[in-house]
Amino acid sequence: MALSSGTFLSILYDFDSMKFERRDIILIVGLLLFMVGLTPFSGFILALIIVILMYFGIKFYVANRQRIIKKDVGEGICMECGSKVIDKKCPNCDYSQE
Repeated sequence: MALSSGTFLSILYDFDSMKFERRDIILIVGLLLFMVGLTPFSGFILALIIVILMYFGIKFYVANRQRIIKKDVGEGICMECGSKVIDKKCPNCDYSQE
């Protein structure tokens, strides 16, 4: 399977935006406990590989969702009607007041 340069660059951007945060400690602890529970059924190495794939999968998903939300919100959200603020003005509320 060949990746186009645009797809490859978007994947690199997503991995770059996956910074280590405080809540990652909770994720790591949870995944380690999952690995301990999975070890008797699959073996240590396979459980370790599954947990590592789960960690990067979750981090990739969260980074992608944060990017989508950031794009959707833009400058902010109007407190009265909930629409997207454009040029520091709400398109719905500002037109109705004029």
